[in-house]
Amino acid sequence: MRVLVVNMGSSSLKLSALDGDRTRWSENLPSVQGPVQEHAVRQAIARGGAIDAVGHRVVHGGSAFVESVRIDDDVLRRMRALSDLAPLHQPKSLRALELVSWLLPETPAVACFDTAFHARLPPAASTYALPLEWRKRWDLRRYGFHGLSHAYVSARTAELIGPPRDELRIVSCHLGAGASLAAIQGGVSVDTTMGFTPLEGLVMATRSGSVDPGLLLWLEEHVGLPPSELASTLEYRSGLLGLAGNADMRGVLEAEEAGDPEARLAVNVYLHRLRGGIAAMAAAMDGTDALVFTGGVGERSAEIRSRAAAMLGFLGVSIDPASNANAKPDAEVGASDARVRTFVIKAREDVQIARDVRRLLGEEARA
Repeated sequence: MRVLVVNMGSSSLKLSALDGDRTRWSENLPSVQGPVQEHAVRQAIARGGAIDAVGHRVVHGGSAFVESVRIDDDVLRRMRALSDLAPLHQPKSLRALELVSWLLPETPAVACFDTAFHARLPPAASTYALPLEWRKRWDLRRYGFHGLSHAYVSARTAELIGPPRDELRIVSCHLGAGASLAAIQGGVSVDTTMGFTPLEGLVMATRSGSVDPGLLLWLEEHVGLPPSELASTLEYRSGLLGLAGNADMRGVLEAEEAGDPEARLAVNVYLHRLRGGIAAMAAAMDGTDALVFTGGVGERSAEIRSRAAAMLGFLGVSIDPASNANAKPDAEVGASDARVRTFVIKAREDVQIARDVRRLLGEEARA
């Protein structure tokens, strides 16, 4: 079964066709809406040949979607209702879904949710300390994101380590423009850093990560900032961009090397939150067997990996400098005598989506 994977990000639309885990073709298109994108998508699909099924990455599934699901009008309606919870991604993902469905109307399509991998978080990890009536009325809980990436990392790490796998404890670090950690025990997510929305947790490219809610209330009440400006600032003008004036980690590291104090502060804040988050994920599992870096920063920045691990020796983490400096995914970069094994793994959300599509449609065919 050849699966077309549609992955709409905040700045690009990635299309890829997979036979099994093998990519047959891929296109990375700008996320421009309207006729330009329609023409580009049509051309890409036409060049790629026959497609048997389509898998769409959808950021937020809420409580309604705890696993991948075949797309129909009712599913589409319920996904639209979740757009406010992931404004950077969800509306664009839905527009891409509608476009591809229009171009391939007879091809079965499946929605694969970033939240689904975390849907069975233990109550202690998923529950906010809010009144019961609030939590029930508005379904307020920690959902977690990047689940497709974390799920792939979990399976790939288990392949690299080998059996026994049932109790393997992995701290998965998805570090890209968006960033989150997951504590994965025996293939199951037991904690993560993102919460009700993708704003919670680590410092990201343009997103703030966790901020004292009292600070936001103060800005609204005493400074008069409207909620729309607060939301826009937290999503688009914070994180590395807010700290250093540059959302690209490579540029921030270069500026730090050149002596820029704001860049130095940005990197230190980023690493402080990252180290603390890794330790928290390990604590959720009473330790860890593997630390894994994935995503654009996680895969490409040997310096961030090295500096993050430098203060995690108490967990048993130690990186081999030569292996880390020359790492090309999928690679092990931990020191040979380290208690915790450290890996760099290529992010393959497309593979995870294609696997989910085949599993779901295969189950439907057998029913």
